[in-house]
Amino acid sequence: MTDATQRPDRPDPLDDDLGWMLGIVFRGYVRAAEHALTDFPGGPRGYQVLTVAINGPARNQGAIAEELGIDRTVLTYLIDDLERPGFVARRADPADRRNRLVDVTDAGRAAWEQHRLALRQVESHLLGALAPTESATLRALLQRVACSAQAADPLRDLCQVVAQVQPATAPTAPTASRTGAAAVRGRRTATPRASRRPD
Repeated sequence: MTDATQRPDRPDPLDDDLGWMLGIVFRGYVRAAEHALTDFPGGPRGYQVLTVAINGPARNQGAIAEELGIDRTVLTYLIDDLERPGFVARRADPADRRNRLVDVTDAGRAAWEQHRLALRQVESHLLGALAPTESATLRALLQRVACSAQAADPLRDLCQVVAQVQPATAPTAPTASRTGAAAVRGRRTATPRASRRPD
């Protein structure tokens, strides 16, 4: 990226690109989280499954898959991974014997607490450029954005969202810019996920 001190009159457009900023932070977090969770069954995704199972009443696999946006087949393997060391247990749903609820065991809670401390250190390192009050503000703002995005999901047609945010005079075909290419990649990956959701 261009040094802003060399061209103060023409800042790099990436400096104001939300997708670029989120991508940099996300990739840094993922690399560190994978290292912190290297011995955790299922890695970061297994940890997310256990987090969902801990924070709330026992749910079936379909509900967990829906909340995390994970394919049900993939989730089955992740729960299998968590079940082997005894972190979770499946039991029949009394309301519907065809469903299996996912319960967290004491061993699972202990493992989650231990690895949560490791992830807190990762988060503190990642947000090290911020003062404690700034870090708290960023977390609060991200939580608000994430909850809003979660409430809007599932998106039946991501193309409709793109059309809504594009200026009226914008061309319908995506451009070759970084942002346009990212939007196209997003449609390719997100549309199959939306099509798997029940109507």
